[in-house]
Amino acid sequence: MLVEIILIIIGFALLIKGADFLVDGASNVAKKFHIPEIVVGLTIVSIGTSMPELIVSTMAAIEGHSDIAVGNVVGSNIANLFLILGVCAVIHPLVFKRQTRLIENPITLFATCLLLWFANTGIGNQVNTINRQEGTILLILCIMFIIYNIVMAKKGEQFDRDESLVVKENNISIIKSIIFIAIGIVALKFGGDLVVNNSVEIATMIGISEKLISLTIIAFSTSLPELITSVIASKKGETDMAIGNILGSQIFNILLIIGISAVLSPINYSILYNKDILLLIVGTVLLELFPFIGKKNTMTRTNGFVFLIIYSMYIAQLVIFNA
Repeated sequence: MLVEIILIIIGFALLIKGADFLVDGASNVAKKFHIPEIVVGLTIVSIGTSMPELIVSTMAAIEGHSDIAVGNVVGSNIANLFLILGVCAVIHPLVFKRQTRLIENPITLFATCLLLWFANTGIGNQVNTINRQEGTILLILCIMFIIYNIVMAKKGEQFDRDESLVVKENNISIIKSIIFIAIGIVALKFGGDLVVNNSVEIATMIGISEKLISLTIIAFSTSLPELITSVIASKKGETDMAIGNILGSQIFNILLIIGISAVLSPINYSILYNKDILLLIVGTVLLELFPFIGKKNTMTRTNGFVFLIIYSMYIAQLVIFNA
């Protein structure tokens, strides 16, 4: 089992570095062809932070491991919401902007509820299946969300999402950029294969479910880019970056990753995930209420500790009851 663990770690390293190479190369090509920086930020770079989840869930769906495809997204969103936002709020109280309260958080709630609806409905023999049609709907909504952000950004109303969205000037040649893109794609492919295949091996060896391993180890590991970005932003007092990074990731995880996975291969959904998605819905509602409870427009340190306690209890019950 030690070999499988080492291979999973190597897989995650390939996923993270592969995403870096892909984003750097693609961003530079976009700059060379004078594609607006705002468009690059809201597409290539923003989606880049969700690339580990995208590759793992897509590969899992294609290979028929639906529990990993769904569990990775749901588990990542739970970790993003309760763990990462909880840690960020403890480090520095998070101040909510008006658009976050009125637009982004409700969109996150809507996307989560839509996932629950699609997963528990179906046609004919596709009951409890997220089919290609539903995946297409999710992708259309994802495109609409990107367009909305671009329009709002160009109007200058709000675009304080993440430091990584600022595309830095560089002198990398087109050839080198294309090589970066190729390396990134190869690293993501092999990294995804290593994580999915060896996670399944470990689950089989020690008799635990794919659901448990996807909701815990895989979900936490693929959330590392969001964790690092948000914690650094909180330490610098850039709390809106921390909130925006997490909410944006939540939305992309559902609309983009589940959407692509379902279009490539319909996802067989286990109703055992309903309680996990319901927890996400409750947490998102709590996040919406925090600005109106206690200190106005703020997620306080106390709120952060509440989220961390909820996350700890959630992980504990997963381990005790083996998901």
